[in-house]
Amino acid sequence: MPEQRKMFIEDVIQTSPLMRYDMYYYQMADGTVKQINPFTGTEVWAVPGRGNKPITNDTPAAARPLPKREKEDFCSFCQTRYHETPPEKSRLILENGQYYELPHLPASELFNTTAEFRRTPNLFEIVSLEYWKKNYGYKLTKAQTLWREQYLSEADGLKQVLSVIDYKLDKLGRTSEDIKSMTVDEKLLIADAFFGGGHELISAKRHYRHGANFDSELFSSGEMTPYEHYNYFAFTIGALRDVYANNRYIRYVSVFQNWLKQAGASFDHIHKQLVGLDSWSISIESQIQMVRNNPNVFNEYGPNFATHYNLVFAENDYAIAFAAIGHRYPTIAIYSKAEHSRPQEHSPEELRGMSDLVHACHAAMGSQISCNEEWYYTPIDSVYNMPWHVLIKWRVNTPAGFEGNTSIYINPVSPLELRDKMVPRLYDLRTRGQIASSLRIAEECACDPNPLQYYLR
Repeated sequence: MPEQRKMFIEDVIQTSPLMRYDMYYYQMADGTVKQINPFTGTEVWAVPGRGNKPITNDTPAAARPLPKREKEDFCSFCQTRYHETPPEKSRLILENGQYYELPHLPASELFNTTAEFRRTPNLFEIVSLEYWKKNYGYKLTKAQTLWREQYLSEADGLKQVLSVIDYKLDKLGRTSEDIKSMTVDEKLLIADAFFGGGHELISAKRHYRHGANFDSELFSSGEMTPYEHYNYFAFTIGALRDVYANNRYIRYVSVFQNWLKQAGASFDHIHKQLVGLDSWSISIESQIQMVRNNPNVFNEYGPNFATHYNLVFAENDYAIAFAAIGHRYPTIAIYSKAEHSRPQEHSPEELRGMSDLVHACHAAMGSQISCNEEWYYTPIDSVYNMPWHVLIKWRVNTPAGFEGNTSIYINPVSPLELRDKMVPRLYDLRTRGQIASSLRIAEECACDPNPLQYYLR
């Protein structure tokens, strides 16, 4: 890209209220689709012939038969191995079709119920409790301290915590002699992170989908029912609210889901992560600045732009989904239409609409595509609003040398190809009742201008 044109685009991104769509998306005569991400300035080319792989849930040739288990025990998130994680902050159980939350179960009661979803500390934190202690003087709250004392006063709880700490120390490279030489009190200092840390996991009950016969038939977000997925979302948002409430130094909580190892997952067991941060990140700061310059920027560069190029493929009364442009990986964007700009402020109806659309996208892409689900929303201390939106990025390509020395990323699937992969699958899933019936697909979408209402608050 000529430097003068690049500087012009950067200037438009930062300051201009004018929406020059042709500056960001155009197709060459040979079919190459050149894109500039309006929010990040990332340059992406989709080159013909590189994105022909269809969406499939067929059993791969390399799949192995799955050993039958009465209860799953394939990883530390499975229901027979609850004791292998740090103490549960909460669990969601299902009785007579209704979900109920059980907070702070003692270790002696871990196996009295079956968790549909569990909220546990991450054993290997990205932002550690020591970070908050040493940089901000953070201390556990009274409620967290009391829970810690109660949990460790029980023999089963103390045994579980010490076992998990020994496992962590081993994975960090400590020798067995070093671990044995440590006193109980020294080990329990590490346990503070289990009760007051700001990096948490929300894991689902199943490892493999119902009736699975092969190890490729994993239980993914799309394997859930719409109601199950809604409770997965609501439970995650409850954790989000709690992370903010327990650490006043947290200014933003990153929420994401890594699906399969290529996307960074440690376990092929579905789970979301929440990480408390003391800053917004450059990406969020940049997007908030764009809102300051043009309050309607997310409508104009989001669904309005997508409608202009026929990239919208699904919506309901509360959310809209389209193929996003200018990403290193094939990316689906799902935006909440609500006035509320943070997930924890959404009404149950608004949350259900957003959840249904995200669930439908996961169901349509299937469980064999490695992906990242990333949440973006207004920071808790921002007076400028950006809409809650979720990006699902398919990790089907690996940036290499060309991308490194040109800063032009080759995306194997163009936005139109991505749309065309999703639409027939969505129609089929809706016909079979596996996604929400309220979903409008392709030409059924109204595609009204400015559907996002975040700027009204």
